[in-house]
Amino acid sequence: MEDKSHQEHKKYAADIDSISKAQARIKPYVHITPVLSSETLNSIAGKSLFFKCECFQKGGAFKFRGASNAIFSLDDEQAAKGVVTHSSGNHAAALALAAKLRGIPSYIVIPKNAPKCKVENVKRYRGQVIWSEANMQSREETANKVLHETGATLVHPYNDGRIISGQGTLSLEFLDQVPQLDTLVVPISGGGLISGVAIGAKSINPAIRVLAAEPKGADDAAQSKASGRIITLARTNTIADGLRASLGDLTWPVVRDLVDGIITVEDKEIVEAMRYCYEILKVAIEPSGAIGLAAVLSDSFKRNPDFKDARNIGIVLSGGNVDLGVLWESLNNR
Repeated sequence: MEDKSHQEHKKYAADIDSISKAQARIKPYVHITPVLSSETLNSIAGKSLFFKCECFQKGGAFKFRGASNAIFSLDDEQAAKGVVTHSSGNHAAALALAAKLRGIPSYIVIPKNAPKCKVENVKRYRGQVIWSEANMQSREETANKVLHETGATLVHPYNDGRIISGQGTLSLEFLDQVPQLDTLVVPISGGGLISGVAIGAKSINPAIRVLAAEPKGADDAAQSKASGRIITLARTNTIADGLRASLGDLTWPVVRDLVDGIITVEDKEIVEAMRYCYEILKVAIEPSGAIGLAAVLSDSFKRNPDFKDARNIGIVLSGGNVDLGVLWESLNNR
């Protein structure tokens, strides 16, 4: 069964071999993040919940896994010219930190509406910030200009096999820590995290269920899954600033084939899940990181007969880089 699963996953941008190699490559640099549980939250959910706390990863988010794999995959000649990316959030900081650890320059194109705390992280890790307008066209054009001027290597936030493989190390680690997991719930945006997690987890346990959690105000993945093709949105409206991207041509096939369902939730449900994480788990996470818990507590999950046999659920708390000013405002406006 494993051999068949292995062969099937060879057709994607990552596979269990590339994920295993990534795990060995980044081992000296990443944290093995803890798994928390809470009897109170188990009682509320009616399930056994296990929280993979990527908010305690270096850089404050899972993104450091993929960024480290990409940076330390470069040969010395490539690395010397540095790396460039465009990102409004955690990938930007993660790439800057990984580049700092390797001692190479990083050029980070950031839209002007990026959360302040995430921009400060990039600067803290000595990334060179280049501003763009708050749209994808400006981000990409600015990044291409930097590429032309520097000869640096582009590291896309999610549509990159090295990134997908690095993010997939999370699933190997999680299933080693909690082997009895039968369901994984993972935030989805561009799809790098869930692609790596789905490939890794289903290579180990083909029967495991992998579900995506997505804001209703940025539900392009759910629409794509329903229509069988990539759907992009003209605009998004969600507190989860890390979940506003669209699927890429490398991540979409994995989401299409290996993700068993997508649960969409309202922002008020995300804020409530954040509150539970703060008050019960005692963990500070950003809105994007809370969406997995929001999905499991949602009526759409609880009432779905396909999920009734989910017993041991792994929830990825993907990051903790929260702008506290925005958080307090969101809590007060509930």
